[in-house]
Amino acid sequence: MDVVANQPIRTKPTHPWLRNINVAFVPGPATPLSEEVADELLRHFRLAGHRTLATPNDLTDIILTTARFGEPVGWRKAPLLSARRSYKLSRSPDSYTLVHVSRAQFQASMAHFQSALQKAPPDPQDYAFPGLAPQAYRVLYEQGHRGGPILSLMRLVQAQVKSIRVLLVVGDHRPLEAYHFDLVGAHPRTDAQDLDAFYEDIVLRIVTTTSTVSVSQHQVLDGLIPGSLWQRLTTPASMQVAGRQLGKRNFFTEMIRIPDLVSVPSVGDAVATQYSEGCFATWDASLGALIATVTGSARPVDKASITADDLAVIVGVRQDGKGAIVRHIEGRRNAPPSSEAVEMMDMDQVLPHLLLDSAWAVSARVPVVRSKLHGHRGIGFYDPARVEYAPMEPPYFNYLVSCGSNAQAQGIKRAFARAESLQRPEDPRMVAFTVLPGHGIFIVEKWVLGTVPFQTIWEYMDAGYLRVEDRIPQGPMGYVAGRLCLKSE
Repeated sequence: MDVVANQPIRTKPTHPWLRNINVAFVPGPATPLSEEVADELLRHFRLAGHRTLATPNDLTDIILTTARFGEPVGWRKAPLLSARRSYKLSRSPDSYTLVHVSRAQFQASMAHFQSALQKAPPDPQDYAFPGLAPQAYRVLYEQGHRGGPILSLMRLVQAQVKSIRVLLVVGDHRPLEAYHFDLVGAHPRTDAQDLDAFYEDIVLRIVTTTSTVSVSQHQVLDGLIPGSLWQRLTTPASMQVAGRQLGKRNFFTEMIRIPDLVSVPSVGDAVATQYSEGCFATWDASLGALIATVTGSARPVDKASITADDLAVIVGVRQDGKGAIVRHIEGRRNAPPSSEAVEMMDMDQVLPHLLLDSAWAVSARVPVVRSKLHGHRGIGFYDPARVEYAPMEPPYFNYLVSCGSNAQAQGIKRAFARAESLQRPEDPRMVAFTVLPGHGIFIVEKWVLGTVPFQTIWEYMDAGYLRVEDRIPQGPMGYVAGRLCLKSE
């Protein structure tokens, strides 16, 4: 049923592009508290003007279901993997799984992983949980070292309930808090001290992710780039050097492969069998195009050791914004570019361009940004005299968006459009970055004579002007004298 939307009780700044959505509830194994939370969530969806459906249909935007903590869900019963077939849908809706964990269970799980992560090498028995693949311990160990026990717990729960997006509700007789899990490792927290505000915040977070649109429908131009021309370019080799240099500095996190976590016959069109650990791109002045790494969702790509077949050429953005415009290369495999292709290319539209002189051995008009680096890492410190922080707009810190979406591309574009060091090419700061809450960072460098692509970035890392770390802010944050400062939500 539809309910007239009420004014929210209280909200933090939200995105202007949120839309009304259709939510279908498919009950799964539950506890009394998870049943109560599900009912209240559905009520708050209706109060906010959204529509709840008794059965999933082709108008369904998300399926909300429940599962029990620590109990594996069979893949045939997981909506993420089975809803399209079960309800004869034309596509697979997003799936959210609500999992209730008691306060004692949550604390015990965190303590278990905290202890297990101290062991090197890891003890597989510490990670032997029902429903996981034998080699899953490697993933839980690596993820925990990157983001702490909460990340190990996240991957465990996701694997057991066969769902990427999980709402982990902690509490006994009433909710105390909820953690929002997603593919790239985000885990923002919603406090339940005020229950109406608690449910309102959860609804807004779900509506935010559902209101975004994928921008991975890339368009391939007719006509191949001749192999002889490609061989003469210096940029492809420079990209390979950059991958190795960044790999030496442990910038790239390990790729997550679903078969390493859990055994399922096929994930179909629901989710890729693996997802990449970042991407990077640099401008080729001779070609007049952006050369970028290919997507890791199509096939495994080690960004620290890329080959000539791991590169794509981006020459523009589709007029409707749904993807990038790419050119294929004669004699190459030509996989699609990373899902961040649009955000890497589109930002140049609002920034100045330069004319390279003879000192660069090429005369060409180029974007002020030479190289771009996207990774699932954080920045703990930067030197304001050499590096500029270009913050995203406030809603991005309150209601997170993810990679490959129009929302993230537009947010990054607007953030760098406000960067003084980029709008004024003569500004002495040669590197700028923005933080993608719950996701990672996006770093750019300007053209520095006598350097190769990304050299300024890795030299700044070495000199301590830009300190990359594992911690990724999950909500409001800022910097004081260049040092990361987390803010209370």
